[in-house]
Amino acid sequence: MKATRTINTLLVLAIAAGTVAGWAATNQPRLEPQWPGSVDGFAFSPLRRGQTPSLEQYPDASDIDADLALIARSADSVRTYSLDGTLSAIPELAAHHGLEVTVGVDLDGDPHIDTLRLEQLGTAASQNRNVKRAIIGNETVLTETLSVEELTAWLTRARRVSPIPISTAEPWHIWLQHPELADAVDFIVVHLLPYWEGIGIDDAVGHVVSRMQALQVAFPDKEILIGEVGWPSFGRTRDAAVASPANAATFLRRFLQRADEEGYEYFLMEAFDQPWKRFDEGEAGAYWGIYDVDREPKYALSGPVEPVPAWPSLSLAAALLASLVFFLMVADGHRLQRTGRSFIAVTAAAVATAGVWSLSVNAPQYWGVLDVLSTMLLLGGMLGVVLLVLVEAHEWAEAIWCARVQLPPPPDDAERGALPKVSIHVPTYNEPPELLGETLRALADLDYPHFEVIVIDNNTPDERTWRPVEALCASLGERFRFFHVDPLAGYKAGALNFSLHHTARDAEIVAVIDSDYKVTRQWLRDLVPQFAAPAVAIVQAPQDYRDGDASSFKAMCDAEYQGFFKIGMLTRNDRNAIIQHGTMTMIRKRVLTEIGGWDERTITEDAELGLRVLEHGHEARFIPRSYGKGLTPDNFLDYKVQRFRWALGALQILRKHRSKLFGTQT
Repeated sequence: MKATRTINTLLVLAIAAGTVAGWAATNQPRLEPQWPGSVDGFAFSPLRRGQTPSLEQYPDASDIDADLALIARSADSVRTYSLDGTLSAIPELAAHHGLEVTVGVDLDGDPHIDTLRLEQLGTAASQNRNVKRAIIGNETVLTETLSVEELTAWLTRARRVSPIPISTAEPWHIWLQHPELADAVDFIVVHLLPYWEGIGIDDAVGHVVSRMQALQVAFPDKEILIGEVGWPSFGRTRDAAVASPANAATFLRRFLQRADEEGYEYFLMEAFDQPWKRFDEGEAGAYWGIYDVDREPKYALSGPVEPVPAWPSLSLAAALLASLVFFLMVADGHRLQRTGRSFIAVTAAAVATAGVWSLSVNAPQYWGVLDVLSTMLLLGGMLGVVLLVLVEAHEWAEAIWCARVQLPPPPDDAERGALPKVSIHVPTYNEPPELLGETLRALADLDYPHFEVIVIDNNTPDERTWRPVEALCASLGERFRFFHVDPLAGYKAGALNFSLHHTARDAEIVAVIDSDYKVTRQWLRDLVPQFAAPAVAIVQAPQDYRDGDASSFKAMCDAEYQGFFKIGMLTRNDRNAIIQHGTMTMIRKRVLTEIGGWDERTITEDAELGLRVLEHGHEARFIPRSYGKGLTPDNFLDYKVQRFRWALGALQILRKHRSKLFGTQT
């Protein structure tokens, strides 16, 4: 035990060191260009938490003024999108901070409202000398709010009310697709947002430059202003584009250096996060700000860029979680070998790291009711997956790297006396007579002195199906008895209880096989001696299959079944916790009778009976050797029906035995 504790301690230390080292290795700081002392400008929308333009909720003038004061520390100008409500005060307030303004006029397709907005533009331009340009409409052609002809008409009207240069803002491809739009503007305002196009971070700035070059070639006589350029700090991955604070900092710092080299004029997208945009543009729409909605910087503007700046604390949390998981998984693992413990340690570290990382990078900053509900659902699903992975890893470790519990050898012939009589029950319903004939002939050939076979056909409607089976049983001798009962309630459990009622008085062991199983001659002779131990109530051999090479589907089914018997049942056998399955199983008749027989209310009567046997303090043994082979489901529909029955039966068992599991009353 002392050696085991030492190994566990060393593995926990290795988990902690490896976890921290792994986080450190994947979060090496990257040297990127430094943020300049001042940038050209920011796209500026001053809405704060809980405010939305669709509901005409706008910040008051003091909040707007505070925002402009913050922007003025590092920028020369701002671009706005609307003059609605208190936003009309932006030009005057910006002048107090020495900021130039490119005024935006929203167009939503309502002629009356849009006319009033143009009048607001005329007033703002005439009363504020810092208003240098106007942008009429924002991506109205892209969103099909207006056609090119309709937008051109509004641009013409804007010239009549405002003396300043005017334009409209569209992505680069709209300008190239509609060159006639350039004739209607004084300068071109282009949006260059590589994230939306799925461009990876390392190609993003090059993508911006190539699109600017294409526009410069197409419109050599027009000034080109980049109206929006940026990267979101959170949102869904779009092809190669990953939204993260590190990528946002990387893109902007690389772009600013290149913009200075190329002489671009630009507005960074954008000054502050706008949570309301997530409902219009998706999750990423809320996270384009250099500052968050609370006006705090979201990433470093100088120094190296770290992919996950909080990695030291996150790695510590992952290491502690991994250590806890490891101790829980090896708590009852005194027979687990060193390699198995190491495997569990690696699995615990990987699962803990993946969980902590996933939560840290995928949790939104701006929570709503739907976020809370969806996160609870996702966390529930994630917990289920994690538990499944850990359980599978634990079973693998115990199946491969664990000292098996050695069953005592059965007594030899001189020690055990006469072999007990076995009653073999074969329930069947509407099975092909030829298939059942193979099963019964194999039973007739068993190398065992004392056994009987009871074939119970329940509710098969066509006499031509069960009569040949009846005749075959008669021809196989007095050991074989055939019953056809119609109606018979209780499904397979009802048939097995009927067989139990007709079992020979001197039979001590009841064995059950399905109607498609061909057993080997040594089945009973090899396994029945295990019942020489008085505590043993169940002895099982694995279910096996003989048609795995018939198709790829059957081969996959066969492989999946083998995992259960070659991994799960081995580890359960070590703890006297095997699941009784409905074929290739034997049970002591006295125990079966004492605990009330098969439960006809549970569709998985075999597993339920095994649980009751264990609850009554008896022992179950699993012998990992194949003594009989059946048939896999013929198609996916049959497989689906089988799995539905198993899942439903498991729920029925949980409901029936909930008092022992949860301490409730049945």
